[in-house]
Amino acid sequence: MLKIVLFISIINPKIILLPPKDYVYFSEIYIMWWNKMLYLGACLLLCLFSCNSQTDNAMAFQNAEPLQINRFDRTLLRWLEHPADSAALDSLRSSYRPMLELTGKGILNVQSPEQEEFFPRLTNYYGEPTLRSLYRDAINSFDSTSDIEKAMGQAFAFLESIFPERIVPTLYMHVSGFNQNILVSDSALSLSIDKYLGEDYPLYRQFFPDYERAKMTRDFASVDYLLGWLMSEFPFEGRENVLLDRMIYSGKIYYILSLCLPDRPIESLLGYNEEAARWCYANEKMLWKTIVSRKHLYTPDITTTQKYFENRPCTFLSDATPGNIGAWVGFRIIQKFVAETRCTAKQLMESGDAQDVLTRSKYKP
Repeated sequence: MLKIVLFISIINPKIILLPPKDYVYFSEIYIMWWNKMLYLGACLLLCLFSCNSQTDNAMAFQNAEPLQINRFDRTLLRWLEHPADSAALDSLRSSYRPMLELTGKGILNVQSPEQEEFFPRLTNYYGEPTLRSLYRDAINSFDSTSDIEKAMGQAFAFLESIFPERIVPTLYMHVSGFNQNILVSDSALSLSIDKYLGEDYPLYRQFFPDYERAKMTRDFASVDYLLGWLMSEFPFEGRENVLLDRMIYSGKIYYILSLCLPDRPIESLLGYNEEAARWCYANEKMLWKTIVSRKHLYTPDITTTQKYFENRPCTFLSDATPGNIGAWVGFRIIQKFVAETRCTAKQLMESGDAQDVLTRSKYKP
């Protein structure tokens, strides 16, 4: 069964509301000092929490075996550049059958590699000169993947310990030409490495705004592998047009992700810089008050709800609000819910009604 994850719908936003610029409670200097203290305090609490909860996250699995990444991307390029290489073609057919099927369905719109048009369409798609150049750059950039394999080994050892009934996927890498970022099946998980060449990669500047390029770095390869798996294993089952439902779902996904990558705070996982992170903690109370007062939390409005989960800054709330703010608020609610209920990660993912989670969290920033 093919599952394609694009990271556009349920998880990825930014939002916030500030009072008018001429409405000032404190001096500018005091506000800057206070914001910094809030941010440092939050970071300190996060560190203390992490240190005291090592058995509850992937830090307990530092000696786990790295999870091997199978390089479909290399084998495919080898065949594309040397189509007469029968060994490369045989390797594709025998060792990478799952990836050929995922590539066909997810990128080429061909159901099976057994279809007559499959390989001609494959060579035609990847024959475009710009894409071929991007392909080579991606292969060179990811010549070694030991750091990612180590992170995935620890993360999936942890996930297997809390969700033993779930299948640890076989990992692959592919190049999609900015097409499907993550390809997922029942047992395979593949990352399109051409999306992680660094925010200053020349071709990115032609197609992606700054807020998108900030997450197109190697640091986000592990993040997106795990997001792809989590969103596939725990699909959204709420009301897509209701903000609270999507906040709680996103909060759960990012909470589990934070346990898988415990050395990275939530703001890092969302791609926020230090300024954006400070702003979120300093304005959390006002943000929540604004969401409630505007009746955004329960009103079934897909257009408004979607704005909370876009990567672009949430300027409809304030100029300073970072993107994907719905996920950040959702994470903060789930943090409070776990602290109040002392539930396990497994129990968290089994909790259902979003309103019940909010009520039991006692979230009131």
